[in-house]
Amino acid sequence: MGKCMVCPVRELPPGGRKIVSIEGRSIGVFNIRGQFYAIRNRCPHQGAQLCVGHIQGIMLPSDPGEYLYGRDGEIVRCPWHGWEFDITNGKSVFDPFKCLVKTYEVEVVDRPEEDSPSVETYQVTEEAGWIVVTV
Repeated sequence: MGKCMVCPVRELPPGGRKIVSIEGRSIGVFNIRGQFYAIRNRCPHQGAQLCVGHIQGIMLPSDPGEYLYGRDGEIVRCPWHGWEFDITNGKSVFDPFKCLVKTYEVEVVDRPEEDSPSVETYQVTEEAGWIVVTV
């Protein structure tokens, strides 16, 4: 699989997600507290669009009578049947060793100058309260 430019970082703030099609695959890209992750947008159970599901956390191991909620924003729940998957590694919350969704490597790169569109600029000055553009 080749690399694909998804969007500028500013378009995917923490807690955000973007679903893109790359080489015929639907992939969800997520920003979790400034770290970016990508998973296949297909639940292994019955093929639902997994990445449109609710993003949440999970109950953590704790002592009897104690309820600890954590990992907020790291778990996506399938919209069809509620199967939950860890966005950071693709593992199922229920059966992490047998039920997985495909994950993809994500990196943040600077856009090379040669890829940037060229914009013609003009000198701007101020003369007695008026803005003047010199062409």
